[in-house]
Amino acid sequence: MPTLRSMATGYEPLDTLKPVAPDIWIVDGPTIRFYGMPFSTRATVVRLASGDIWVHSPTRLTDGLRDEVAALGPVAHLIAPNWIHYAHVAEWQAAFPDALAWAAPGVADRAAKKGMALHFDHDLGPVADPPWARQIDQMIVEGSRVHREVVFFHRASKTLILTDLIENFEAHNLPWWMRIAARIGGILDPDGKMPRDIRASFMAQRDRLRDAVETMIDWGPERVILAHGRWYDRNGADELRRAFRFLWPDGK
Repeated sequence: MPTLRSMATGYEPLDTLKPVAPDIWIVDGPTIRFYGMPFSTRATVVRLASGDIWVHSPTRLTDGLRDEVAALGPVAHLIAPNWIHYAHVAEWQAAFPDALAWAAPGVADRAAKKGMALHFDHDLGPVADPPWARQIDQMIVEGSRVHREVVFFHRASKTLILTDLIENFEAHNLPWWMRIAARIGGILDPDGKMPRDIRASFMAQRDRLRDAVETMIDWGPERVILAHGRWYDRNGADELRRAFRFLWPDGK
């Protein structure tokens, strides 16, 4: 019986750098279990103008991946972008002890409640932090009762980097029962969207979510990287309008 760690994700090879554009890569990681369902995982790696390496939502760190990333430059920043995406930060801290760990609102408290022995050096704020200012734009998406996610826009490659605000699972990569759940949850490719549970948490302050999505669209992304499922390698702004069309019932 295959374990989650051994299950094919559809995004093999795993645990290796895959180029997106100059100075930006993705890493497809193994499947994890979330709410009892198998979720594919994905990290994003950026080389800053300084040569320092910035790692968003770190996935499992194998020896091979450690060597690949180290060959790009000194790993300086580890990004935990929301209250769910922090599980592998400690592995990367152990491998790259000089790296600074940055946490979105809620991450440190959740990690502590889970009894995880990891520390964060800085909180992520509503604007780009100095080490990557003018290279990677940054914003906290506010308005949810529970979900606060920091989103990023890599200017040079026009790439928007998200984690859970959009999920886009491909049916052929899922067991049959999860295809049903993904369709009900509104997260099945080609119409992946904000998961219904996260969407419901914004109901009281939907205008704040709308403002955030408008800012992301105004950034003019050509690509949108997601943590779970197929990411968008073209037409990024149009994919945002499609995925968040519930915010504009009269069209945008």
